[in-house]
Amino acid sequence: MRMLTFAGRNTKEILRDPLNLAFGLGFPLVLILLLSAIQANIPAKLFEIQHLTPGVTVFGLSFMTLFSATIISKDRGSSLLQRLYTTPLTPVDFILGYTLPIAPIAVAQCVICYIAAIVLGLEVTVNILYAVIFIIPVSFLFIALGLLFGSILNDKQVGGICGALLTNLSAWLSGTWFDLALVGGAFQKIAYALPFVHAVEMERAILAGNFAGIFPHIWWVLGYAIIALAAAVLLFLRQMKKQ
Repeated sequence: MRMLTFAGRNTKEILRDPLNLAFGLGFPLVLILLLSAIQANIPAKLFEIQHLTPGVTVFGLSFMTLFSATIISKDRGSSLLQRLYTTPLTPVDFILGYTLPIAPIAVAQCVICYIAAIVLGLEVTVNILYAVIFIIPVSFLFIALGLLFGSILNDKQVGGICGALLTNLSAWLSGTWFDLALVGGAFQKIAYALPFVHAVEMERAILAGNFAGIFPHIWWVLGYAIIALAAAVLLFLRQMKKQ
């Protein structure tokens, strides 16, 4: 009950900033519309809708990292967390309290992207539903990264790290815009050592009905998510012990 109350408070904080919320939900949609318009006017098959949409849905989750990191860094800056550390809330309560309000936004963002893709010609199959379901563990990965960064950075630093660095990493090292095999070498090796390309390839496999192609990508996504969540819990526990 305490955790749900805390989650409700965080939901209100997110809704108090409708501009950022609208940008987070709408920007991936704009990308799909823009790149589909480009695809319609070029001979090469660079941004086919069935290939583009899964990548954009994953890339869009970088805004969930920014949301979660921003709200927790602001709470740290206002000393709210320091006061809450003296309450019966546990580190897990804090993590869930920040995660639960953001996860539905991530799913809504994904649904909006697929609705737009259907309008633009994506074939309607049950695989779209599966792709939306499997975006949930991917969203936990991005939210967990936000919780981790928000626990160690102030709100100004969050904008640079999550808003610029992570967004670019998830864009260029995910294979969303181009086939990483075209670059190859160290660039491709670094990309496959990170979770972003695995999340994109998992979503593309699901949308294509290649469910065997989920593996091993799902393990990379879950592994990074668990590590980030565990690190965030440990940071909360450490900070609570200081109070």
